[in-house]
Amino acid sequence: MKPHRILIIAGAAGVRVTLAELVASDPTLEVAGAVVDPFMAAKRIANEIPDAIILDLQTPRMGGLDFLKKLMRQCPLPVVAFSTPSAEESPAMPTLQEAMEAGALDVFLVPEAAAREFLRISSGEILDRIKGVIKHRNLTSIPLSLSVQPKLTADVILPPRPHWSTVPSTERIVCIGASTGGTDSLQVVLKMLSTNCPGIVIVQHMPENFTNTFAQRLNSLCDISVREARQNDLILPGQALIAPGDQHLVLVRRGDHYSVELKDGPLVSRHRPSVDVLFRSAARCAGHNAIGVLMTGMGDDGAQGLLEMRQAGAVTIAEHESTCVVFGMPKEAINRGGAVFVVPLQKIASQIVSLVQNQHLPGKYLSSQTR
Repeated sequence: MKPHRILIIAGAAGVRVTLAELVASDPTLEVAGAVVDPFMAAKRIANEIPDAIILDLQTPRMGGLDFLKKLMRQCPLPVVAFSTPSAEESPAMPTLQEAMEAGALDVFLVPEAAAREFLRISSGEILDRIKGVIKHRNLTSIPLSLSVQPKLTADVILPPRPHWSTVPSTERIVCIGASTGGTDSLQVVLKMLSTNCPGIVIVQHMPENFTNTFAQRLNSLCDISVREARQNDLILPGQALIAPGDQHLVLVRRGDHYSVELKDGPLVSRHRPSVDVLFRSAARCAGHNAIGVLMTGMGDDGAQGLLEMRQAGAVTIAEHESTCVVFGMPKEAINRGGAVFVVPLQKIASQIVSLVQNQHLPGKYLSSQTR
């Protein structure tokens, strides 16, 4: 049996090294990585999903609790969380309680004054905690350690738009793609849109069964209607449809209107739903009638699709680095020439409104201006 691979996230170098030594000392466990903050952890998880995570709640750049909440919304994994309070920070237990409420399966305190010594003395107990959270996971499902699968393109779901094809003018639609950090960023954008906005279709990388709850939460916060997409749903003004976890979402033209089709199939850019699939379908059937928006996220899903939308005459927007939780997907789209506008998160909604109000704007950005 292969050892279970453990990702360690700890801000203090000494604690990080000691935890790595502790994990490596057990023949049933293996260190998948030892990183200083959640941003580095996110990059590791993009390449390999660990069997469990040891998470420091006091990490630089992003707090461990914030990372834990995002992780559980987007890629829930077994987590053992720990806190290292200073002498002045005796109310650390509420933080541990918050970690449990956010999804950690186990928690423990590490005294700041002698952290490394404490970890060595408590090594047996800590190892038992790690093994306990791994056992807690449903072992009847797919194997916990998932190596990276071959990276497929949207070609496996639908072919590219023929270069000679043209699309007549129809109602406007907005297609949005996001990944890491997108759950909070989508809330910012959608809350700023009014009920007279065009219909919106969204791919947010999330596991199955999480997207419906996410859509319900957004619906309670926004003026527009937000819900999880269903097969053959019409795309209507003042409404946002979110692709269900584990299904690709494809736009379909029905006269002057659009609807959605939900498709199974292989992962595209290692995701299902994939932003590339949504954006390609928009390039094929909506062309210059669409606005494409690519927001925060790791990797490059959506980068090629945004370029294809621009080449089809759509106006395209990439989120600016200054507001991205992870500047991966938007950066790749910008580098490929797929973005007409690069704007910070707080201005994306107003940019969409401006583009909709200026009906002649899309004609300025036809494929002749793309790289």
